[in-house]
Amino acid sequence: MRITFPSGPVPRHWREIAELKVAEGRRVDARIPRWLLDSPVSRVGYWWGTALGWLWGGLWSRGRVERRGGLLVFQGMPRGTFPRGGVCVGGCFLTGRRPSDRVLRHEAVHVRQWRRYGILMPVLYLLAGRDPLRNRFEIEAGLEDGGYVSG
Repeated sequence: MRITFPSGPVPRHWREIAELKVAEGRRVDARIPRWLLDSPVSRVGYWWGTALGWLWGGLWSRGRVERRGGLLVFQGMPRGTFPRGGVCVGGCFLTGRRPSDRVLRHEAVHVRQWRRYGILMPVLYLLAGRDPLRNRFEIEAGLEDGGYVSG
């Protein structure tokens, strides 16, 4: 299987690196107080994120807005209003084009992450880094489904 990566060559041992990053993320989770994870507190953060995504998508989307795969999908977003191929904010997915079912499966995992971490999600995501091969949230959501690696 030949693997490609949108920003350049994929390291040969990307799967091992990914496993290490996910394990590292679990160690970080162990230090977060339990009352912040999968709790009423995290649900408030999830709904805050969803409201923010809905507002941003409502302001910028010039395409169809539809509910798909458990997400509110804002299509037709202009370049510069979202990173990469799209972004999940709470229960909203903001993108420039109609996403595939595979991408929506990836984004649905991000929705579950938002529900688990709430307002901590954007902070933890930024700390995990922009490289999807080393970002545990992208790894957990599925690098293949997200279009970061392909065969």
